[in-house]
Amino acid sequence: MDLFSNKSPQDINLLPKDGTVNYYGKIMAHQQAVDYYNCLLNTIEWKNDEAIIFGKHILTKRKVAWYGDQPFEYTYSNTTKQALPWTKELLELKILAEEKSGETFNSCLLNLYHNGSEGMAWHSDAEKDLKKNGAIASLSFGAERKFSFKHKETKESISLTLENGSLLIMKDTTQSHWLHRLPPTKTNLKPRINLTFRTIVR
Repeated sequence: MDLFSNKSPQDINLLPKDGTVNYYGKIMAHQQAVDYYNCLLNTIEWKNDEAIIFGKHILTKRKVAWYGDQPFEYTYSNTTKQALPWTKELLELKILAEEKSGETFNSCLLNLYHNGSEGMAWHSDAEKDLKKNGAIASLSFGAERKFSFKHKETKESISLTLENGSLLIMKDTTQSHWLHRLPPTKTNLKPRINLTFRTIVR
């Protein structure tokens, strides 16, 4: 990073080409992040994620939840979810993400990773239900975890650490050209909650 740059950290694109990723760092005080983490852990309707891979029905240890402005349907990994109505806290966090990023969102996919052994394989969020080249806002709570990007053609990779109470924005053609993942780790045994605010199109 250029120490003499006038740009704020969130204005710096972490990707060298073919997309835009901005990391805002921590956007709230530590205790506020802890309070949101505890609330989300105990009030969200968590369910084990499902996937159908090569005809086999898979149930993951990782848990998920899907919320939105309307009972939107969202299909990925050959399974379809219907959005639940916003909770008070999710609506607060959606507004916060919108104010920080200047984007708007109408839904949120939440992930609960119970410990470092649970992660997410390489993928891109380019399902037909999502706004093409739309922004995705990723809010992290709980354990700090490494997050990685890999270019689909050149295989160039970039990694960063997502902190408790931090915001990451992925937008423009990022999903078309880059994969991302949350690699498992043996060094972190604490839970992490991730909120990804998205825009569903009819």
